[in-house]
Amino acid sequence: RMSNCLTKLKAGLMSQRLGFLLILTISFVFSVMFYWRGGADSEGQFHSLPTQSVCDLVLPTASETHPLPGDVFFLETSERMEPSYLFTCAVESAARTHPGTRVVVLMKGLASRNASLPHHWGFSLLSSFPNVEIRPLDLPELFSGTPLAKWYLQPEHQKEPYFLPVLSDACRIAVMWKFGGIYLDTDFIVLRNLKNLCNALGMQSPDVLNGAFLSFKPKHEFIMLCMQDFVQNYNGWIWAHQGPGLLTRVFKKWCSISNIQNNRSCKGVHALSTEAFYPIRWEDWKKLFDPISSSELHKLLQNTYAVHVWNKMSHGTRLEITSQALLAQLYSQFCPATYAKMKED
Repeated sequence: RMSNCLTKLKAGLMSQRLGFLLILTISFVFSVMFYWRGGADSEGQFHSLPTQSVCDLVLPTASETHPLPGDVFFLETSERMEPSYLFTCAVESAARTHPGTRVVVLMKGLASRNASLPHHWGFSLLSSFPNVEIRPLDLPELFSGTPLAKWYLQPEHQKEPYFLPVLSDACRIAVMWKFGGIYLDTDFIVLRNLKNLCNALGMQSPDVLNGAFLSFKPKHEFIMLCMQDFVQNYNGWIWAHQGPGLLTRVFKKWCSISNIQNNRSCKGVHALSTEAFYPIRWEDWKKLFDPISSSELHKLLQNTYAVHVWNKMSHGTRLEITSQALLAQLYSQFCPATYAKMKED
């Protein structure tokens, strides 16, 4: 039975740490072969992205460059059980760029089901990757022992207009607190390995942080402050107040600053520049569907780890999958299995 999945995840994380050096040694050759095989049908434009650490690219004063232990997490906090093309692309691209790391997909819709996955092409596709695990998301268990537990048990919050995104905001910081590792929204396309980004989050604009990407060690004090602020300054009636607004508030308090742009690293926590995860601003989301040359795209993404697709705005837009649209090129190179399914359909 899968009801104790979160406890098992925690145990699995401990065992991963114990075998960390052994995994690095054994998986090196396999990792290289797996990654390059995933891009064998593409022109290889993006595989030549710089391999410097984030400290070299956007955090020249940072000192933490050691690979971060732990898993890569995706969350589905609604009851939806039919993964979209973008959902499978997000998980596939993370699996391909992290062949030696467990990629865990936690889905609320599985919590009330038996151990078998629904019959859907998306689950079949993702299950073909040996490092992908799809598990139930047990919300009471996830929030237990955190400041978020009492908030979750108050039924009036479910009547609020933004309850689902607020619930997602709560889940991601709870996962970071309990397990650490990397969290990604399901509308990212991952371009390269993220394990050297330790205790970090991304800037979506010059003075606003976004939690669509998070990377933290477990039980980090910054995440505890986020959970405390979530409850103490709670307002579920204002869009983004519990997400980007919360992270921005806490980071400014953490660093004792009023402006993030000139103070992007302090006390071991790093705010990565917009190009790292948000090279396309949310206001410019339509650019994802515009044609772009390979050279222009490579220049745009030369310091980018993953591209946020802003699904809230873009999900209803038609994509010509065989075109030179920016998004189509990303699908073809970083999630080729999903891309093949899209062409087939």
